[in-house]
Amino acid sequence: MSYSPIAIPEQEVLKWNGWGYNDSRFIFNKKGQGEFTGKRYRIGGLIFPLLKDWIEKNFGGNLEHKTTPKASLNISDVPPSIASEEFLQDLQNAKISYTQEAESRLFRAHGHCLHEIFLLREGMFKRVPDIVVWPECHDDVVKIVEIACKHNICIIPYGGGTSVTSALECPPDEKRTIVSLDTSQMNRIHWIDEKNLTAHVDAGIVGQDLEKQLGESGYCTGHEPDSMEFSTLGGWVATRASGMKKNIYGNIEDLVVHIKMVTPKGIIQKSCQGPRMSTGPDIHHFILGSEGILGVITEVTIKIRPVPEYQKYGSVVFPNFEKGVACLREVAKQRCAPASIRLMDNTQFQFGHALKPQVASIFTSLLDGLKKFYITKFKGFDPNVLCVATLLFEGDREKVLQHEKQVYDIAAKFGGLAAGEDNGQRGYMMTFIIAYLRDLGMDYYMIGESFETSVPWDRVLDLCKNVKERITRECKEKGVQFPPFATCRVTQMYDSGACVYFYLGFNYRGISDPIRVYEEIETAARDEILANGGSLSHHHGVGKLRKHWLKECVSDVGFGMLKSIKQFVDPNNIFGNGNLL
Repeated sequence: MSYSPIAIPEQEVLKWNGWGYNDSRFIFNKKGQGEFTGKRYRIGGLIFPLLKDWIEKNFGGNLEHKTTPKASLNISDVPPSIASEEFLQDLQNAKISYTQEAESRLFRAHGHCLHEIFLLREGMFKRVPDIVVWPECHDDVVKIVEIACKHNICIIPYGGGTSVTSALECPPDEKRTIVSLDTSQMNRIHWIDEKNLTAHVDAGIVGQDLEKQLGESGYCTGHEPDSMEFSTLGGWVATRASGMKKNIYGNIEDLVVHIKMVTPKGIIQKSCQGPRMSTGPDIHHFILGSEGILGVITEVTIKIRPVPEYQKYGSVVFPNFEKGVACLREVAKQRCAPASIRLMDNTQFQFGHALKPQVASIFTSLLDGLKKFYITKFKGFDPNVLCVATLLFEGDREKVLQHEKQVYDIAAKFGGLAAGEDNGQRGYMMTFIIAYLRDLGMDYYMIGESFETSVPWDRVLDLCKNVKERITRECKEKGVQFPPFATCRVTQMYDSGACVYFYLGFNYRGISDPIRVYEEIETAARDEILANGGSLSHHHGVGKLRKHWLKECVSDVGFGMLKSIKQFVDPNNIFGNGNLL
């Protein structure tokens, strides 16, 4: 039985068992060449002739060894919906759109952790929501929460579904009806205040739609997480998100002016939208990072800025990773970081070379540029050691050019050499493509995932080195036959430290339970991160994946404070997704 909104079903646009759009994917064509399908991205239709050799060399991959994921969704395999007629009748009386359709329920039963996608591909469906509801405004959410409290229903808020912390998984021992509260119909910009440079926005709006609609009025937020094509404003707030251009626009907590949240105890909001208040602990910080355990974020007032008049990409090659990190530290010290600066280690640089397309374009490999200047400008740079930083500058044209010179002058002091705008632009755009490669790898017995941390500057190098060594050691001990893909980049920068982002992958041929092995290796890597002074997470959040470390990270008393807030706001655990606590 359904009472559904008029909307294009997301499963017609997005993959049900992988990342991103249905028409966009990496494949190996009949000639064994890598290819990207679809026309949504600038690499659509391009051939990547080096990808196959790179996978074979670095992963032990073989196109003859292919897995066979479930081609289509078998509705009969999805657990049946459990819901009382009284509850459904109350939803109808409140004119709330909902469905019990199996495909819609399964679509919202997961995020994008490796184990979640792996199980979907295998057709192994565990506990899924019993009902999906689509509120269209704040008042609808109030009604839904009231009805859920009346019938003792479990609610799991759902935004863009891009979580990589198991945050959307239904607790397997939850016996109550589980409702997925999908905020996708709450996607309006209510107003733009040009005098105060703020906008009041529904929390369900997707990042790319928010920037597009603001752009039509000449404004932007500048918040661009890697997932911005699919993630939502409410999701950013709920996970304390960070974006690629954080260095000038700030993290989500820097952008938020006002939040409205519906809880079982009522509505949380401040009495005014002043820029700062000294009124005890900031209630926004109870909401930011709450990951759906306290209520539903419905509306957010966010800072906006005029769309920058000028953008310029750039890149710098350093003789080694140590020099690159030292340069980034000096840039942070002088507080002159561009909108985005990301330093890739050599492994990630080599990986980027494997994604060189066949045709000449902005995607021309950095190695091609190196060959031209290697004997003179790049003399002494070892291609197997060097590393690359990609840059993006934004703002007033004259100031951007001055800023650019300042950054390149600093880079030169650490042996850095300018490597061109094209490489910077290519590196920035590839951020939105990288997740599609994991799906390709899973077709050929290769699994991988990303994870991140923040760390003080004096621990960056040791943390990067020790974590990669720990990954290699753990893989060997656990029977992984081929060397793992363990790589990192240094991204968002602060006065006192930086974000470090890792990729981990390996070929699992010969391993009977690859997901268990992967999770044991990632757990060891996270232990190593914590032992080296890193944080539990910089911007992915905690979810269920990392919650067993949380008490250690915030102290017993701090953990008790979180539990007390949860107990007061939601004593019957209506928001029972099981995250954090």
